[in-house]
Amino acid sequence: MELPKVQWHPRVLWVGVGCERGTPQVVIAHAIHQALRTHHLAAGAIAGIATIDHKSDEVGLVDYCREQNLPLNCFSAQKLQAIAVPNPSAIVKAEVGTPSVAEAAAILAALECLSPHSAPRTPQPLLVSKQIFRLPDHSGAVTLAIAQAEQEYTDPVIPLA
Repeated sequence: MELPKVQWHPRVLWVGVGCERGTPQVVIAHAIHQALRTHHLAAGAIAGIATIDHKSDEVGLVDYCREQNLPLNCFSAQKLQAIAVPNPSAIVKAEVGTPSVAEAAAILAALECLSPHSAPRTPQPLLVSKQIFRLPDHSGAVTLAIAQAEQEYTDPVIPLA
């Protein structure tokens, strides 16, 4: 007799996302799915999505978070530029005021999900460095990176309005 199988994935992954304005949800979903699949990571382990505050109203990103019931953490360029990243970009810095969105947002979200009473931590290396995704026959592009928090994200997920 074969017993049922259960997999438990603690919510410890933070997906940092940067995207061109107007990138559709399908392109964002494809990028995240591909990155998880390529790196053998479980979608159930995603704690949330992180990005720059300029993207807080990005329809495809907001819709993806709503559909997946994930929080969307948005950070200022000032906070993001304080995070050391392996792949800074002068082009991104000229566009939004920080040399990194995806990598810095993933790292910062993973650090900030720790308890406020935790001792300051050194950022962990990224599990997935920034990667750029496009889908044929769709507009837009997505840059993403994935960081792992030291502890599970347990705050209740509040649906986006």
